Amino acid sequence: MNANDDGLAPGSVITDPELAARILAAGGVVALPTETVYGLGADATNPDAIARIFDIKGRPRDHPLILHVADPVDLEDVAQNVTPPVRRLVEAFWPGPLSVIVPAADGVSRHATGGRDTVAVRCPDHDLTRRVLRRLGRSVAAPSANRFGRVSPTTAAHVVEDLGTSVDAILDGGVCRVGLESTIVDCTVDPPQLLRPGGLSAEEIESVMSRSLASAEGPSRASGMLASHYAPRCRIIVVDQAIGAMDAVLDERSQGHYVELLDPAVTAEMWAHHLYEWLRDADRRRVDVLVVVPPEDRGLGSAVRDRLSRASAGR
Repeated sequence: MNANDDGLAPGSVITDPELAARILAAGGVVALPTETVYGLGADATNPDAIARIFDIKGRPRDHPLILHVADPVDLEDVAQNVTPPVRRLVEAFWPGPLSVIVPAADGVSRHATGGRDTVAVRCPDHDLTRRVLRRLGRSVAAPSANRFGRVSPTTAAHVVEDLGTSVDAILDGGVCRVGLESTIVDCTVDPPQLLRPGGLSAEEIESVMSRSLASAEGPSRASGMLASHYAPRCRIIVVDQAIGAMDAVLDERSQGHYVELLDPAVTAEMWAHHLYEWLRDADRRRVDVLVVVPPEDRGLGSAVRDRLSRASAGR
């Protein structure tokens, strides 16, 4: 069965989690809402469905996917040798915007892990998707529901815009509450490494672990570790000070470019919630250059600055 077997055209926007679970169980690919961004979901035990994720996104096959589980206890189904520090993190922050990299259980498909013996796992904080996961009865592999390297979607309309009929269905769960991807912590190394800042701050994680997180080292092994990522079509220039930002705006305009300044007086939480919307809006208005004054480098502001840095990288 696929979306057509339920009388749906490919790319249909739906609101029924039971229908989404049926499509996934039959090997379909469904865009799912989470508190962070929309994910492109497939049954994590189905290699053919997982392959479709890579094909739809244009994502390298060795770039691991994050497995989503319905409840914290389900970590045991996809991981082995779970340590006490990992259990403390799960108890404190799941469901929520935290992905932990742990040793993969023997039954976890290496198609989803990029061939690695470790796996990234999270429990999303969104009722509709957790209902899908419970109905399906197994984990779902789900990277962000957009073309590889581009701006992540925070509404069902963004998914339609990016992927159209490439997916079997899009489960509409409204606007994503957080707006940035999950924080990824590699718990298979000592000290644990922060591979991607995200919707949960490093400070919160360190307070529970009672130790500092190390910076990411080694090869790219998780979503969002590439230098260029989360990129709109327009060019991004990041400037820390408003005065310098205006100089950059005037310089770009003198070269005949359509330039806008992004310097909102909002909290880091609002920055995170709206960032991808703002980047998409700039593209919709055919902005050539977006000059951005980022939030302070702490808490969620650090994650926002990370996304802006990667969005501004040469590509």
